[in-house]
Amino acid sequence: MFPSCYSNLPKNGAYANTSVTKVAVGVFVVYVLHTCWVLYGFVYTKPCDTNRGDSCITPYFAENPQLSIFVTLDPSDVEGHSLLHQENEFDIFTKFQREVNVPLPEATRSNGTLFAVIYVHSGSAAPWEDSRHASYAIRLTSYTTRHPPGMTASLNEDTAQEEDEEQQPAPGSVPPAPVSLWHSRLCLSIMAEKFSFSRGAVPSDVRRYMKVVEDEKKKMYLPFMLVDELQIRMKDFLEINESTTEVHLTVTYENISLRTFRLWSHMRDVIFSLKHFGFTEHQVDEFKGVITDTNVCILALTIFAAILNLLFEFLAIKNDISFWRKKTTMAGMSKRSVLWRCFSTLVIFLHLLVKQTNWLLLVPTGMGVVLELWKLKKAFSIQDDKFDEPERLTTGYDSQGMRFLSYLLCPVCISGVTYSLLYLKNKSWYSWFLSSIITGVYAFCFLSGCPQLYVNYKLKSVEHLQSSIYMYKGLSTFINDILSTVLTVPTHPLACFRDDVIFLLHLYQRRLYPARKTRGREYGACCRQRLKGKPHED
Repeated sequence: MFPSCYSNLPKNGAYANTSVTKVAVGVFVVYVLHTCWVLYGFVYTKPCDTNRGDSCITPYFAENPQLSIFVTLDPSDVEGHSLLHQENEFDIFTKFQREVNVPLPEATRSNGTLFAVIYVHSGSAAPWEDSRHASYAIRLTSYTTRHPPGMTASLNEDTAQEEDEEQQPAPGSVPPAPVSLWHSRLCLSIMAEKFSFSRGAVPSDVRRYMKVVEDEKKKMYLPFMLVDELQIRMKDFLEINESTTEVHLTVTYENISLRTFRLWSHMRDVIFSLKHFGFTEHQVDEFKGVITDTNVCILALTIFAAILNLLFEFLAIKNDISFWRKKTTMAGMSKRSVLWRCFSTLVIFLHLLVKQTNWLLLVPTGMGVVLELWKLKKAFSIQDDKFDEPERLTTGYDSQGMRFLSYLLCPVCISGVTYSLLYLKNKSWYSWFLSSIITGVYAFCFLSGCPQLYVNYKLKSVEHLQSSIYMYKGLSTFINDILSTVLTVPTHPLACFRDDVIFLLHLYQRRLYPARKTRGREYGACCRQRLKGKPHED
């Protein structure tokens, strides 16, 4: 009835693609708003309002408090507590640092566990006899495994694990020896803010630390204590053995606000979750360094950039799938670039799998492998007898570009592999083979787009490529470069910069070869010319 209204409707599922993009952006905005709301909950906690008839829980602080630190093998056995340090004139609002020497029991020297139990109490009697004492228990020792010193790895051992990671002993080899580590720092914090909670509105993260006592029909909560494990780094660990009879311990104390207490307790849960997802102690220690050594504003921007990076990665994958699903011709597309990218992604995934990397990194990489394999199958599914002239030209240019690239890569790769075999230590032949491939992939993976750039150069066109995919990947790469200056790269330092050069060259080619209506457009479709005398297509 109104043909002009329908003449410019998008076709081939364009509405669906737009909807998916809008949904993804909408989910991203909702997630950011939810994160801001959660952070606001840590910053602001609603106090109790007695004018409105709320039933309040007020803080309790002893008039003459004392701080006592005991060491014990079992925190529940008060008979085994041994006094380590005591502050008789303890001021909850004053910072201090104490240096103490801790005698190690024989059980601890034999790979046993030693705990520190901290009490805040009043009176000269035993702390646990005070009905209003606050206590906190923390481990002062941890364990790791390592091979005995002097043991050398033979090339016949079938293992590819790194030396500093937990690993299973190879058949017939000497099992790793357990090593006890002493935590030389104890960072104690007490929430000293005089804040009253409403009985029906106590936050869940605070409730688990709250111990309530009653006095004349008045409910009070004991001081919140927390050992700041974010300040305890791997550099503070000392190795102990059977000959170690005494160790040094640095005790620091500071008072914190309620918002800091809630934020720090939440970060402890995050660290526990990272360990649950398979993060190693070294990776968790790097995460602690990012949290404690980075400015709060920079840390907030880093978190936002990481979330934004996830959005761009999702949009790039979505557009990539849509582009290849509709692909009916390989004119202008380099099959060897697709093959190289698939091989590189598969090798990186196998490397991370052998290293037993955490699931948060394995799962996205595995999904990328599946996508690259599907793209490879799609690219090679076109039969040779269906090739037209543009496709034949593309195949020739693709082969020629790969041949020129091999003149550079082959000598470099052979030299690197030979140097690694002759001058570097390798645990096994498999370890040498895998490390050589991984080094080559991380160093030259960015060259996987060179055949495609050569095809673009010979055809003097980039219209066969989808610009949105390169735009999202370029933005994601740029954010990865920014994050790599703050965070430690999880795979390899060269990995975060491997696509920058190709992306910049693609932008230069897009500017050098502008789109023309007489040439084929994206998805291999040609520009249609309208018939004279008709304002729209029938």
